[in-house]
Amino acid sequence: MAMERRRSRAVRVGELALGGENPVVIQSMTNTKTTDIASTVTQIRALQAAGCELVRVAVPDMDSARAIAAIKHEVSLPIAADIHYDPKLALAALRAGADKLRLNPGNIRDPKAIREIAARAAERGVPIRVGVNAGSLDARFLKGGKATPEGMVEAALWEISLLEKAGFHDIVVSLKAAEVGLTVEANRLLVREGDWPLHLGITEPGPDLEGIVKSAVGIGILLSEGIGDTIRVSLPGDPVREVEVAWEILKALGLRERGPSFVVCPTCGRTGIDIPGIAAEVKRRLSTLKTPLKIAIMGCPVNGLVEVKRADYGILGGRGFGTVYAHGKVAKPRVREEDLVDELIGLIFAEQEGSSP
Repeated sequence: MAMERRRSRAVRVGELALGGENPVVIQSMTNTKTTDIASTVTQIRALQAAGCELVRVAVPDMDSARAIAAIKHEVSLPIAADIHYDPKLALAALRAGADKLRLNPGNIRDPKAIREIAARAAERGVPIRVGVNAGSLDARFLKGGKATPEGMVEAALWEISLLEKAGFHDIVVSLKAAEVGLTVEANRLLVREGDWPLHLGITEPGPDLEGIVKSAVGIGILLSEGIGDTIRVSLPGDPVREVEVAWEILKALGLRERGPSFVVCPTCGRTGIDIPGIAAEVKRRLSTLKTPLKIAIMGCPVNGLVEVKRADYGILGGRGFGTVYAHGKVAKPRVREEDLVDELIGLIFAEQEGSSP
């Protein structure tokens, strides 16, 4: 059953609609040097192939700001410019064609400069994200020397007020911390203050499993409460992984669909086939399939018989053999374990027009 989402105002980022009744947007950030145009373009294309819809690039200097123009000639995703410290970089990024700006109120504090950025962004129809991070919170908003939910909201409202008093209203807001509880509570407080579309994420959540779990929990809690219009899962390493995890979060909550979803037996002493190996190989071989499908890989009849019938396709294992199901019915009975993956994959792609294994 679909959850009720908070109604936010909508803004446009290039051709992309964000907020309002639009689907939750998945975004990521390149980790190449923005001035290395070839590498940045290659990474953006890989992100887009994985399902990324908006990409942010770092703008630490003028050369990086100017590089946005060349990058935009090569890619179709909207480009957000990540700006810190120097307001002139925001103006240069706008001139280069950035589709969105991210400003950090923790390190861009000059009201006059913020108003000038707002005026130039308004001329070009470019939205601004007020991006508050607990790790760079201005001392004015610390409570007892620490970042708090209330202080993070105050920091956001300070910059939002400057923008809105200048007549600028295409605003997106993010409140992020490395701690799940701090992030969740700050966003819960902010939604009481206005209808700005919200960008969700846990910043610096940790490597590998730790980062994935903290991101899924924090983002998932807020989305389950109807809060959030765009998400970025922040992980070190290849940013394609961020997009893969983001899609799994949205799929788990029933907010969006893309490609296969899996029901896999956790295995026990009853299991008669290599469930982990079979599931991993099926997932690998279906990685290019974008059609939403439910795939069940089950190791015994206790729950397996019902799960394979509920799925679009499935395998129900025995001892060294298995049965392949399609659409709730037996498609291929008593298949040898070593042939199960081939039989399932062949069946799936045979039914998906324009696809090939």
